[in-house]
Amino acid sequence: MDAIPSPRSSPVAISLRDFRTLREAFPPPQVLDVRRAAAFERDPTLIPGAVRCLPEAVGTFVGTLEPWRPVIAVCVHGHEVSQDAAALLASHGYDARSLEGGHEQWRSEGGATLPWREPTHWVTRARPKIDRIACPWLVRRFVDPSAVFHYVPNAEVRAFAAAHGATPYDVPDVVYTHSGARCSFDAFIERHGLGDPALDRLALIVRGADTASLDLAAEAPGLLAVSLGLSTMIADDHAMLRFGMLVYDALYAWCRAQTVAAHGATSDALRVQPAARRASA
Repeated sequence: MDAIPSPRSSPVAISLRDFRTLREAFPPPQVLDVRRAAAFERDPTLIPGAVRCLPEAVGTFVGTLEPWRPVIAVCVHGHEVSQDAAALLASHGYDARSLEGGHEQWRSEGGATLPWREPTHWVTRARPKIDRIACPWLVRRFVDPSAVFHYVPNAEVRAFAAAHGATPYDVPDVVYTHSGARCSFDAFIERHGLGDPALDRLALIVRGADTASLDLAAEAPGLLAVSLGLSTMIADDHAMLRFGMLVYDALYAWCRAQTVAAHGATSDALRVQPAARRASA
């Protein structure tokens, strides 16, 4: 694993005020809770949207974090643990900073926290296209930021789900799947109560592209073309998911802007609700 740089090379910390503002934008920052094990055991809660990461494991996130989203490292008080984690990530090209005052200041100033839970696991068919990229994006942005996704041959999905405690999706006869004219993305939105006009607009695009109903939305043919292009270019399903996350971030950001323009919404309509499990998987 990469050696952790000294605190002297640490990026500038982000203030709590600026952190709150950053969380309201889209896409939101990637938040890594890097408190040491003992500190975390005393208070096993997370800032909503945060992913748990032992400080010695920060190097394993290099190459998996999304380079278009800032990274905020959080420790107990915002001292050397989060500073060193941010410095390591910054040395690999990420826009990484530590949270000033850390977890303790966040809580003392009224910031909400959620109990830590094991990451959810999900499984579907290999060689993902529209739905099988859109659904993971939705889960990680609005339900569980630490969710793990598995792609296996079609015939193995149910056996893998049973053996690994994973929830199957986008296969027949499961909760998260097509129903009538609606696709699996719609099932996730309904199941988790994700009421959001911008998501509704994105769902129409996804449904049109995924069900060959390209007249549902003018953007549906473009999404289908991009998805097929990614599949042609990228052989590794998890690499395809990583790049596909950028596609859906961009589409959702566009949908939000269009929704605000169409309805004359205030800036409050642009606020992001950080990922939190809103319903049982």
